Amino acid sequence: MPSAKYAVTINRPPSDVFAFVADGEKCPQWRPGVLDIKRVSGDGAGTRYSQGVKGPMGHRIAADYEVTVFEPDRRLEFQTTTGPARPHGRYDLEPVDGGTRLTFSLDAQLTGVSKLLMGSAVQKTMDSEVRALDNLKRVLEA
Repeated sequence: MPSAKYAVTINRPPSDVFAFVADGEKCPQWRPGVLDIKRVSGDGAGTRYSQGVKGPMGHRIAADYEVTVFEPDRRLEFQTTTGPARPHGRYDLEPVDGGTRLTFSLDAQLTGVSKLLMGSAVQKTMDSEVRALDNLKRVLEA
């Protein structure tokens, strides 16, 4: 099962970090793989986003997702609902010395032929996605 996890400390309070991460339409500001994103419905848990990400050779791949857990200033989880790999993601926030320790975890269930054909590509993409927290830190601390 491909999985990735990464953490950064951001010199902003958890409320600021959570508000930014929870607004999926801000993703293009810090996630370089996002081509387009739009909130389709909902607010908090149950919010749905239509999202396109860069796939092989720059082609758009649908990667729509739904927010499944929404605990302001503490935790946000989502489940990807379209695309060849449908990872589950989780952001955990904890206050530290006036800032926020933000941990981003991703995991995907791949089986059979998908696991054989896509496993390494999915792992590489997930590693890149969690490392995008470095971009988020730069954006929020600017």
